[in-house]
Amino acid sequence: MKRNGLQLRLNRRQFGFSLIELLIVIAIILIILAVAMPKLSKSRMFAQEMAALQAIKTIHTGQTQYYSQFGKYATTLAELGPPTTGASGPQASDLIPEDLALGEKQGYKFTLTPVPGGYIINASPVAFGTSGSRTFYSDQSMVIRQNFGQEAATANSPLFK
Repeated sequence: MKRNGLQLRLNRRQFGFSLIELLIVIAIILIILAVAMPKLSKSRMFAQEMAALQAIKTIHTGQTQYYSQFGKYATTLAELGPPTTGASGPQASDLIPEDLALGEKQGYKFTLTPVPGGYIINASPVAFGTSGSRTFYSDQSMVIRQNFGQEAATANSPLFK
């Protein structure tokens, strides 16, 4: 009988995990997620900030090429972007990607402001603290400045190093 009882317990055990065992595994997974999520979101935010810096450099390259072709700097991002129809020209020179020409890319909003003899680029996170924790400023000098906060970076902000 003991043998049959032991056999019966082994058969029951082969059907799967007990509810307690499943709850313990789920609790362990949740603890690991709770520890990992803040680091993951911080890494993602850092990656979006680095992408914003790269986009500013792309705009600078586009402005340099635009100046070379048309003798002046573009006054809007749309002038640097691709044309909706037809060939490229001063109104749409196809020098930067379409999403950047629309002013928003990878969690950052970009603005291009014309000034006498040049231009200003500002980049701010769409959702401060989620898509970025810094704002960026640059102009035709191609020096990038940053501000750690929601206020827009300016020509007096610290240099990005």
